[in-house]
Amino acid sequence: MDPRFIPHNYHLVNPTEFDALDPQLLQLKKQNLIFHSPLIESFPTKIPGIYMLSGGRQIGKTTLLKQWMWQLLKQKVAPEAIAFLSGELIYDHHMLLHLLQQQLSSMPKAMKYLILDEVSYIKDWDKGIKFAADTGLLDDTIFMITGSDMTIIQEARARFPGRRGKALVQDFHLYPLSFGEFIDLKKIDPNHIDDLFTQFHEYLAHGGYMTAINDIAKFGKILEATLITYSDWIRGDMLKRGKHEIYLREILGGIIKRYGSQITWNTLAKDLSIDHPNTVSDYIHLLESMDAIFVQSALLEDRLVAAPKKAKKLMFADSFIYHAAQYWLKPVQDPFKNQIQLAIEDPQISSYLVEACVATHYRRYYPTYYIKGDGEVDIAYIKNKRFWPVEVKWTQQIQKSELKQLAKYKNGVVLTKRKEPMSLDPFPAIPVPLALLNLKEKKGAASSR
Repeated sequence: MDPRFIPHNYHLVNPTEFDALDPQLLQLKKQNLIFHSPLIESFPTKIPGIYMLSGGRQIGKTTLLKQWMWQLLKQKVAPEAIAFLSGELIYDHHMLLHLLQQQLSSMPKAMKYLILDEVSYIKDWDKGIKFAADTGLLDDTIFMITGSDMTIIQEARARFPGRRGKALVQDFHLYPLSFGEFIDLKKIDPNHIDDLFTQFHEYLAHGGYMTAINDIAKFGKILEATLITYSDWIRGDMLKRGKHEIYLREILGGIIKRYGSQITWNTLAKDLSIDHPNTVSDYIHLLESMDAIFVQSALLEDRLVAAPKKAKKLMFADSFIYHAAQYWLKPVQDPFKNQIQLAIEDPQISSYLVEACVATHYRRYYPTYYIKGDGEVDIAYIKNKRFWPVEVKWTQQIQKSELKQLAKYKNGVVLTKRKEPMSLDPFPAIPVPLALLNLKEKKGAASSR
């Protein structure tokens, strides 16, 4: 193996001590809370092919793959049959192909497990992989590719027709912990509603990001360094793609200013120094591809697809990203106390954060939109070839006039701040934390998008 990659492949040095030698697993062992993602159980073990794992920055993809490697070793897979290559050290597809030829030739002829992490660093990476697949180099190989830019992976996916193997699930997506996963991690009794609400308020701060979760567990707050690390990754990735930091700041500020509102690119551009709405659209779609924001389209009810001409709602893909962006735009001393907690306690801001939290939970499992008619319905998700409307009311007092659009549908539900399920005739009203727990985790959560 190329010696530059040895720090990620200590299983070749001492397989029984891999968890104590590997940098990610060693760091993981130092944490107060350790999460074992169910996604690992969906990863391939017997069917060769090209597989893809996507997910936003700082979400834990590398750590997840190291946990997978450790699991394979415990399942008696030969250490020599497993290899981890970091895309950060590979310049282009020529170098990639050379490394693949070199590495695979040194591995056993039986099933091989090859990981290529952060492939988007590699220029024209798909050309190298296509050539390797066409020449039979990847036969008998489970080849797992990861990337933080989902657009690049989706586009390249189409260039491998007939080359990806026969597995039913070939694409996996790693999200931050869902609220249900966080409750399981903390070993909270879901029957204690007061405890659920306490943990939900904490969830609105860390959003399921393990680094932030462990900050709170260890220090009682999210550290400034954690917020800075995430915002630095977003800024750095945008700059690598030729974008301008000043425009990024303006767009993130525009999203926060209009959080929870319906907007068009023209409307957003009017608030910024950016001249053309197409530039706004370009930045938005890039942030979306990085899993930093969620663009919620209006629903065409008769066709169950997005309404292309209607305004959209922009929200951060996770409440932690909201806090990281806010701190980058407006740094303060002790951001957990003077920014994050104040936002969660603010009635208006917290209502936006809760609505976004619910919407982004549903979109993990279903196509998710909003409804714009005489009024608005916050969420409409598609299941069993029909849409299901959901209204989120993070307030103690709910007026029937606020539900006039929801009243047009027979299958609506209201998610509330109240701590007990009740009826808002004719709709069931469910506490938000309880509703999020009831969202069933699919096997390989959101892995086939």
